[in-house]
Amino acid sequence: MISNDRPSPYGQRSYGSPKPPVQEDTLKTDKVQIERKTFVFTLKENPRGRFLRITEDVGGRRDTIIIPAPGLEDFKKLLDEMVKAAAETPPKAE
Repeated sequence: MISNDRPSPYGQRSYGSPKPPVQEDTLKTDKVQIERKTFVFTLKENPRGRFLRITEDVGGRRDTIIIPAPGLEDFKKLLDEMVKAAAETPPKAE
């Protein structure tokens, strides 16, 4: 028996029926390749509002973050600060 096959001490739990898929409309998509990574930026909208989905694709593996549209200004400010810090800070010598 592998670890995932152990019965739960809490019995079988039902978490309800699966959620139906949410209709998402794509407003804009763009892609950037940096070294071996591809980043896809997709601005989308669904009934709950607009959001930016950033997907990192590295060798077929994907990771995604979602930023709600109201937070995009704060995200941009923080990203601008990181770009500035990266430009001002000399790289460490190896």
